[in-house]
Formats: sequence, C-alpha cells, structure tokens
Amino acid sequence: MSGAPAIVALTAGGRALAGKLRDALPGSTIHGLRRRVSDADAPFDDTMAHLAELFAAGTPIVGICAAGILIRALAPLLVDKRSEPPVIALAEDGSAVVPLLGGHAGGNELARRIADTLGIDAALTTAGDAVFGLALDDPPPGWTVANPPVAKAVMAARLAGEPVRLAVSAGDAGWLTPGAPGWAERADYSILVTDNAKPGDATTLVLHPPTLALGIGCERDTDPAELTALIDATLAEAGLAAASVALVASLDLKMDEPAVHAVAAHLGVPARFFDAATLDAETPRLLNPSDYVFRTVGCHGVAEGAALAAAGANGSLVVAKTRSPRATCAIARAPDLDPASIGRPQGQLTILGTGPGDAAFRLPAADVALAGATDIVGYGLYIDLLGSAAGRLQRHDFALGEEEVRCRHALDLAAEGRRVVLVSSGDPGIYAMAALVFELLDSAGATPWARIAVTVIPGLSAMQLAAARAGAPLGHDFCTISLSDLLTPWPVIEARIRAAAAADFVVAFYNPVSRRRQSQLAQARDILLTQRSAETPVIVARNLARDGERIDILTLGALDPAALDMLSLVIIGSSESRALHRGGRDHVYTPRGYAPGTATAPADRNSKA
Repeated sequence: MSGAPAIVALTAGGRALAGKLRDALPGSTIHGLRRRVSDADAPFDDTMAHLAELFAAGTPIVGICAAGILIRALAPLLVDKRSEPPVIALAEDGSAVVPLLGGHAGGNELARRIADTLGIDAALTTAGDAVFGLALDDPPPGWTVANPPVAKAVMAARLAGEPVRLAVSAGDAGWLTPGAPGWAERADYSILVTDNAKPGDATTLVLHPPTLALGIGCERDTDPAELTALIDATLAEAGLAAASVALVASLDLKMDEPAVHAVAAHLGVPARFFDAATLDAETPRLLNPSDYVFRTVGCHGVAEGAALAAAGANGSLVVAKTRSPRATCAIARAPDLDPASIGRPQGQLTILGTGPGDAAFRLPAADVALAGATDIVGYGLYIDLLGSAAGRLQRHDFALGEEEVRCRHALDLAAEGRRVVLVSSGDPGIYAMAALVFELLDSAGATPWARIAVTVIPGLSAMQLAAARAGAPLGHDFCTISLSDLLTPWPVIEARIRAAAAADFVVAFYNPVSRRRQSQLAQARDILLTQRSAETPVIVARNLARDGERIDILTLGALDPAALDMLSLVIIGSSESRALHRGGRDHVYTPRGYAPGTATAPADRNSKA
C-alpha cells in the first residue's frame, strides 16, 4: 500500500470511530463532511467529489459509511485494478470492515489492521485470502513479486486443488505456509523464493525476499551515477536480484553523502548508518581489511563492515569489496532483514509552515511531513493549531521569544536520527524559523548537525490570506516590512519604509504593534502619507483563519495603531490601489498596470497573464 490512508467520516459518530483508528493507522488523516463533522484534518463539502479526488490521487480510503456511497462515487473511475488504491468500507458502529478495491494492493492488510483494532473479523472476499489466508501478489513488506501476472495462475491452480511446488533458496518463507495445504514435490506450477535474479516463467512465480544488505563506501562528493553504476554491475555479475536488497548501509560520516542516498532511491530501499566502532567490530569477518581505512575513518572496512553489521550475527558476506574509481560496495546475506531495526537513519528536519491556523489552508505536503515525523517542535499555540494532525507526535513546546532555543533543540533531535518537524505559523521562510535554522547551520561547522537532511515546506502567509479575504490588493508590485525593531534597528526599518513610499509599493506590515511598541506603525503611516493620499485603502486583518477573524477596510488617514495588536497584519495600498463596494462587501484591488480588456500588456509593463 502506498501512502497513508484517508479516514472519511460523514457523521459525528463516524468521526469518533475515526479517532479510535488513528493510532492503528500511522500517518492517517481524518477527512470530515464539514456540516456534520468537527475537528477534521481535511474538511470537505461535497462527499462524492472528495472521494473521487482522493481516489484519483491514489490515496487509500477508509470510508466510514455505507459501501454503496463508495461504490457510486468511484464506479466511474474504475479502469485498471493494478493502479487502484485500497478502498475500505467500514460500518459506523464498527461492526463490519470490507475491502472493496485494492485488496491485493494493501487493502486486505489494511482491513485486517482495522479489524484487529476493533476486535472484529475482516470480511475478505479475494479468493486467496479467503481460502488460504495469503495473497501471492501482495506479499509482506520487503518482499517483491518478480512476475505478478503468474500469481493469478498459481493461485487458481491452488484453488482448483491442483498441486503446486514451493522451493525456497533464500529468506524466511514462513508466511506462505500457515493455513495452506501442503506443497507438492512435483507439479506443473511452482513458487520459487530466491534472492537470485530469476525471471520466472508462465508456470513459475518468483518471489524475492529481503535478504541482502548492501554496504557502501565512497569518497566525498562521489558522482551518484558512478556509484549507481557500480551497484548495478556488482549485482548483475553476482546474479543477485536488486529487489532482494533490503537496505543500503554505510558509515555515519556518509549520512549526508548524496551518492549514498541516490543509490537507496535507485533501489527503493532505506539507507542506514553505523558509527566507526560498530563497523570496526566486524574486522574479524572482513575479507579485505585495510589499515589505511582505519587510519582515515576509524574502522578497517566501510563497505564490507557496513554490509556485515546490517546483516547481523547470522549474516555472511556473499560479495566481497568491489571497486570503482571513487567508491566501493559489498553485499551480505541474512535470512530476513528489517531495516527499521538496523543501524540509524539520517536525521531529518522539516521546517514547516502551518498557514494561518485552519487546516483548510495548510498544504497537503505539510500533512505528509507531519504523518511521517516522530517529533514536533514549536511554540505551543502553533502546535495546538494543528489539532489531531500533531496528536501522535512527541511534542517539544517552547514559549515565544525562545526561537533560537527551539531551533537548536530541533537540530539536536534530528542529529539523533529522528524525523523532526519544526513548525512556524504562516510561511516558515517569511519572518520565521527557516532563516534562523540555516543561520545556525552556517555557523555550526563539522558538527552532527552537518549530516542532517533539511527540508522547508512553505505555508500560506498571513499577507496572502489577508489579501485574498479583501480582494486583490497585491495585484501589482508590493513589499513586506516588519515593524519589529527587536532584531533590526528602527533607522534601518524607517529607511525601508521611505524607499517603499517613494517607489509606490503596496506595503504589507508584519508585527505592526506590540505591548511595548506603539509608535512605529504611526510613524510608518505618516511616512506613507507624504507620498500617497489619505484616502489610500488599508486592510487590517486579525486572527486570520481562527476564531474571531476580522477584516477591516479603512483609509490610510483613518489608520489608528491603538486599535491593533500583535495578531494583526496591515496592508496599505499604493497610489493605484482601489476600494470597491459590491454585493454588500468592501474589497480592495490594485490594477495590474494596464487597462482592463487590453489584449496584451505594453512591452515594458506586466506581461504575465
């Protein structure tokens, strides 16, 4: 199954049941019909359209509703069962769970997990699962089917009572035997479990178990193409199946090496890392120990040592160290490898924008990051605004004013190999946490922070939502200025305001006032009044996308700083901005720079349609 499931609730009772399932389905999000369901991660208004959108995106669906609703919504979209995501129908009282689609694409397993959580039996209707309790084309995690079309023929033979042979040359195939009749010594159809590169044929189903650990060593900044070519050639020469590689392993100094991660992505497996002492403990089992490598990195072999450390005490080296000009690799085999329990992953820090507060304005990419995280760091209020999306994560709350402390804490957690989300309201790159993180990284040098993977996910800024609520005040050139002099001296801020006034920019003022700062906004207003009319439209937005949201449209001459606080944002129009009253509402827009209805813009003005 690819992706975390969407649990779709249409009633308050369905929402309660969805809450019970969340912990059993890591990364899942609750989607709720807005008029009936509160506190949903993703509210929606049109059930049929929302289900169709999830299905088209390949998102597994757990619908807490009648099966008929799911069938009617998705029937027009059914084209190829091999590409359909799992779709599960779950009774609102938790009495029945039925995989409707994608049973062998993770749907049956998903239904079983739901059933186990609720203490019921899953109603599995796919033939193999119903009769034998197994699905040959949906093996356990880490296993791969080399020739999926043959699975149907082999299973059909089993169902018809015909003999099928099982041959196991590598891996633990115990999952194939519980509840199934005995396997034949000789038969027309067979199942081969192997980590060799066998293509199979029309009567032989080939299953590749996760038995191979690929150890890698390379010079700094090795070309990923060189390392990938070395791996492909080594596997081919050894006759081993790339699909049986369970993980890529290396020294922890290589955590941030792009070539190592490129190979992991190429093979579709995780990368895991060991410290030098752990790798050096494998020295007695190395075929090519090196004193030079020991003097350089503290262990006698990186590629062979990493492969053996990943394979464990029951593993053995099957391909000795193999070289390219700047890299080495080695392969070890073990009966069954679970990457989650091996070595340490590269730490990940995601700096994430929550948007103004409401989940409806949060990017889907942010929800994906939250679903895959272990820890969340931030100002407590911002974490609270995420609601249930942050419910299963380890919280690390900090007060306002502790920005650098929380950034350092997030970096330290990620350096331990954890998947950390550092949250900012709005967009993390606009007067928020992202710049501070990179500033700390820039000054950190060769510390464990240097090996962390850092990602920034944008969010909807307050400026953007305020503009959208009011109309289109940012329709032409604009700038943003923070009026907080906590980090920037007031003379510098004042110079920027004067420049914006002279250039006739629309200006969005962040941090307009606080309890200790009451004069800056008045000074900014007065500076702008030297260049534009007192009738210039002004937007004051407060508590955007939260309870108590308020949007006021007034004029520059009437702007009173005493009526604002730190939860406010101010957008002041340019000399071209216009106020518009229509449909009982006030709007503000700034013309794009040429007359409406003109087919093309003048060559020296805006030309983007």
